[in-house]
Amino acid sequence: MILRGKTAIVTAAGSGIGRAGSLVMAREGAFVVVTDRNLEAAEETVQLITQASGRAEARRLDVSDDAAINSLIESVASAHDRIDILHNHAGVQVAGSIEQVGSEGFDRSWAINVHAQFVACKAVIPIMKRQKSGVILNTASNSGVFLDREMTAYITSKAASITMTRQIALDVASYGIRVNALCPGWVDTPFNDPYTRQLGGRAALEHSIKNVVPMGRFATPEEIAEVILFMVSDRSSYMTGHALVADGGESLAGGTNAGSALPEEAAALV
Repeated sequence: MILRGKTAIVTAAGSGIGRAGSLVMAREGAFVVVTDRNLEAAEETVQLITQASGRAEARRLDVSDDAAINSLIESVASAHDRIDILHNHAGVQVAGSIEQVGSEGFDRSWAINVHAQFVACKAVIPIMKRQKSGVILNTASNSGVFLDREMTAYITSKAASITMTRQIALDVASYGIRVNALCPGWVDTPFNDPYTRQLGGRAALEHSIKNVVPMGRFATPEEIAEVILFMVSDRSSYMTGHALVADGGESLAGGTNAGSALPEEAAALV
């Protein structure tokens, strides 16, 4: 078990990639603090972990609340005497061109995709400095490394997340803390529900994915979870400030227009 004895915090871990990442960390021996704004969903993830003989606890966390983030991290550090892994996974997608996206939507995208990660990193870094070790993984997106039509707020925030990750990594590398960004492409999770509705059903979405992803399919959450495991474990011990893209080659092909017609109100949390 390559994470034996580690304490991890994962945000938005009640479903999808966050849940799969929590499961794989627990499988490898970490004690996982599973957080989500939906406590019942977090508890379901914990139940899956305990059924697999892992160790975890559920906490409700709304990452739009700075005080709640700070309180959670302080509480976990006090209870476990350390925090080895922080996976900032919570995110929101707000679609539309600059003419379509309102200021409120843009600000919400920034608040969840950038500001919340900043607050969590700022809170956990002093703890990791005292330990002289720690790993932070910020979920960005392959949308942070290429451009796409009519996705102004989302791409701006994800590109900012990547740049912020790299700068923090530079600032804390000498303290034994690694900071990287995860950049997934199309993953088969509830995050795609707005696209599915907009395109008229699952079959239409799958057809679109085949046209824009060179590998011709979604990733599964479990595939991305193995990437997460690599990033938060000593398997990537000499990697920091890196944005690791796992998107089936989509960014090589120049991106996707599958969601370009989505209205702003189709925004959904990861």
